Amino acid sequence: MDPSSSLTLAFAAFLLAGLAVKFWLSTRQVRHVARHRDAVPPAFTGTVSLAAHQKAADYTVAKSRVGLLETAFGAAVLLGWTLLGGVDALNRALVAWLGTGMTQQLALLACFAVISGLLDLPFTLYQTFVVEERFGFNKMTWKLWLADAVKGTAIGALVGLPIAALILWLMGAAGDLWWLWAWAVWMGFNLLLLVIYPTLIAPLFNKFKPLEDETLKARVTALMQRCGFAAKGLFVMDGSKRSAHANAYFTGFGAAKRVVFYDTLLSKLSPAEVDAVLAHELGHFKHKHIVKRIVALFALSLAGFALLGWLASRAWFYTGLGVQPNLAGPNDALALLLFMLAVPVFTYFISPLMARFSRKHEFEADAFAARQTSGSDLGRALLKLYEDNASTLTPDPVFVKFYYSHPPASERLARLGAPA
Repeated sequence: MDPSSSLTLAFAAFLLAGLAVKFWLSTRQVRHVARHRDAVPPAFTGTVSLAAHQKAADYTVAKSRVGLLETAFGAAVLLGWTLLGGVDALNRALVAWLGTGMTQQLALLACFAVISGLLDLPFTLYQTFVVEERFGFNKMTWKLWLADAVKGTAIGALVGLPIAALILWLMGAAGDLWWLWAWAVWMGFNLLLLVIYPTLIAPLFNKFKPLEDETLKARVTALMQRCGFAAKGLFVMDGSKRSAHANAYFTGFGAAKRVVFYDTLLSKLSPAEVDAVLAHELGHFKHKHIVKRIVALFALSLAGFALLGWLASRAWFYTGLGVQPNLAGPNDALALLLFMLAVPVFTYFISPLMARFSRKHEFEADAFAARQTSGSDLGRALLKLYEDNASTLTPDPVFVKFYYSHPPASERLARLGAPA
């Protein structure tokens, strides 16, 4: 069997196998959560009401059912883009209109992004304005959603197109080792984003005000000093204008690091609980989880660019994924696009491994927080966040192992020794 046919069969097999596993896992999750809906788990009796437990179950089931439809639709669209000739037809139409060259290649990437976004739009809108609205989480207005969409598209074009143009130029001008130069550019771009996102991009979507509660500020500052952490500022973000979900996070890199609290978080947690949540985030830095993830991103991206560098010069790579390469012009944008479409299909089954490492990091951050503050405070904060965010207390164990980047509530609280 020739390489093109082998790739076609492998791609179809992995796509169908992944779809089957996704459906199996999602249906397990729905059945497991629904089966445990009518009773609060014994470990949480007295701390979580039946109404809150049932809301979390219903919310999980509703999201999962929408996710099933989205998964099936996404697989069909992916098949349409690749083996059924969607990318090929789009490429041919743009070559006929623009000829071959950089303009056509950028147009191919831009048109693909716009069409894909439009195809995903019904699910995004339904999730926001139906599911989130039904459970009382959505605070987004149509006007705000449209403003976000316009700003997001504009930023994507202003930032994405120049980077894409530079990588495409390197693919055509930097010789056989173009992939190494492209990788260096891509990594530099990602590091730059870590610096400029907090101060230039995020404020376009949300308002960030310095933390004004002096008592809380003093507690947080003392905690950070005790942990040997320095940040450029403590900020409160108006997350409540979009969602009732609560969160806190670190953002930035180097001297640009800052701590951001959602206003919804500060309204729900006591100062001691805020301390504990912040200490958990500090734990990620203390254990160098962020650095480890950046290093892993560097390594995986290098391997990916090297593989792309090899595949881009093989005709069977294009024909095996339903595309006839250009004979009179460059195929660099086609190679990038097909690679981005194919890689998730072939790497889907390593998801449990990545999720396992992430859960391990969360346990380590919890343990650090318990040492620096109080395991009981962190346990109470986590329980409030699980309840306020309607996170189910009874997820399917297999689903957890495959997808959960954070351990379930029962496991986290048991490790902390906190009363559920």
